[in-house]
Amino acid sequence: MQEVVKFIIGILFLIFGFPIGNYLAKNTKEELNNGQRWFKLILIMGIIGTIIGLIIRNDVLMFTFLFIIVVTSRSLKRKKKEKK
Repeated sequence: MQEVVKFIIGILFLIFGFPIGNYLAKNTKEELNNGQRWFKLILIMGIIGTIIGLIIRNDVLMFTFLFIIVVTSRSLKRKKKEKK
C-alpha cells in the first residue's frame, strides 16, 4: 500500500510539472533563445537518469528525472510554438 501512495504522489508531482514548465517558458524567453542545445542535453540526461532509475528500481530517482524531462520539454515546446 505504501508503494502505491508513493507512486501516486510521484504522478501528482509530474502533473504539476506541466504548469511549472509553461510558467518558466513564458517568463524566461531570453534563455530559451540561447539555450536550445542545453535544453536538449538536459532532456537526454533526464532520459538516461530515468532509465537508470528504472533499472535500479529507485522510484525517487526515476520521478526526479521525469520531472526534469517534463519541465524542460515544456520550455522547448513553448519555443517551437512562438516561432510560428
